[in-house]
Amino acid sequence: MSDHMKRLAAPRTWPLKRKVSIWVAKQSAGAHSIESSMPAVTVLRDMVGACDTAREAKRIIGNREMFVNGKAVKNPKAPVGFMDVICVPKLKLVYRMLLTDKGKLTLVPISDEEAGWEICKIENKTIVKGGKVQLNLSGGRNILIGENAYKCGDSLKVAFDGQKIMEHYPLAGGCTVLIKDGSHSGNVKTVKDVQIVRRSGPNVVIFTDGTETVTDNCIVIGSAGPALRLPEASE
Repeated sequence: MSDHMKRLAAPRTWPLKRKVSIWVAKQSAGAHSIESSMPAVTVLRDMVGACDTAREAKRIIGNREMFVNGKAVKNPKAPVGFMDVICVPKLKLVYRMLLTDKGKLTLVPISDEEAGWEICKIENKTIVKGGKVQLNLSGGRNILIGENAYKCGDSLKVAFDGQKIMEHYPLAGGCTVLIKDGSHSGNVKTVKDVQIVRRSGPNVVIFTDGTETVTDNCIVIGSAGPALRLPEASE
């Protein structure tokens, strides 16, 4: 598999200038899809703006000066994706990767307090040895809990330090969701109701503005409003 791709063939979610050069780095396999993430070297150079060339970005990463979700990045092509927190301590830069209302990946400046956690969607649950429940979360994160207290589709505010569950945001009427996939990706909406589908396929989320989408396209980001800082709406 090639380590690079042509810029013209890069996913539309990547906020890149398409004609400044022919090639762009391709991320390694990881917890994020190719559409919802970018390689660390490209994020550092083209989005953070911490350097001018890929060589300089690789040097910064090689010196362990770039952190994602509290851990130093070692691989220049490691995928940095949706909801990840990017820190460059020497430059005092802290960002969270989110989506614009046009569906493009973007970096949102955040505080040091907000840099200690992320919001993860419960995508699946598994009963493991000993009767404990393993929550399989978005972003490749897994958490073991003693009681089956959460539902698939809900979101959890998880601290990077020790994977402590800080908050629980149920997918229910009145909650705030960010649409991360589909034709309305990047839009923030308020849920009116969740329609249970009695057949194979995902449930349907109905919003207060009359629109709807499947639960797979949504992630809850707050119970009565966004619990994190969002990108400014584009004009």
